[in-house]
Amino acid sequence: MSDAPEAPVRPVPAFDPPYYMAVFTTVRSEEQSGFGETDARLEELVRGIPGFLGAEHAQNPGGLGITVAYFRDADALARWGEHAEHRAAQKRGREQWYESYTLHVGRVERSNEFVRAAPNRGTHDR
Repeated sequence: MSDAPEAPVRPVPAFDPPYYMAVFTTVRSEEQSGFGETDARLEELVRGIPGFLGAEHAQNPGGLGITVAYFRDADALARWGEHAEHRAAQKRGREQWYESYTLHVGRVERSNEFVRAAPNRGTHDR
């Protein structure tokens, strides 16, 4: 266990629309060997995709996981979808890590945010 303070939890900020999002909802299987390492590697790789804006992840105690990744344009999202290591992880996920998943892709037409701690900043529609 580390003595370093945890980074504050914050959502991905609102961006000027339009942009794209991929919503990946999963139910994991019992077999998770290698998942953590692969997940960390994919996080590193996606950050290198030009046009990647950020991602959020949540997992409930019942095992439902949701990851939402944001991309500046459809081309950036497509580059991520076609990335060789990402494709290999998708295959392994179907074979080993997931009982089920869904992927929804959408274009964000409106985006807003609220940050209480920041002075002179409130809700912003974009």
